[in-house]
Amino acid sequence: MKTIIASMIAAAGLMTAASAMAAEMPELAKKSGCVACHAIDKKLVGPGWMEIAKKYKGDKGAEAKLVTKVAKGGGGVWGAMPMPPNSPKVSDADIKTLVKFILKL
Repeated sequence: MKTIIASMIAAAGLMTAASAMAAEMPELAKKSGCVACHAIDKKLVGPGWMEIAKKYKGDKGAEAKLVTKVAKGGGGVWGAMPMPPNSPKVSDADIKTLVKFILKL
């Protein structure tokens, strides 16, 4: 019985990992220049988006915080490299769409 439960837990973990790895960078992110600093699953110049999603999981104010951070820029959360402002070159609607994608990872 313990072996079956352990196998089920392992399978669930693999399915979760596979679904996260299957996430591809949205075209909107490519068009907006996000890929110059971010990847989904690893740190480039900025943090990987899965790491961001993990950090803000359960934070009810995360979407608003991240929309502001992406639009206006800022620093100090992920190291010395600041996030440059993206507004007005990226619309508020597009920023919100990208933040929602990140938080669902």
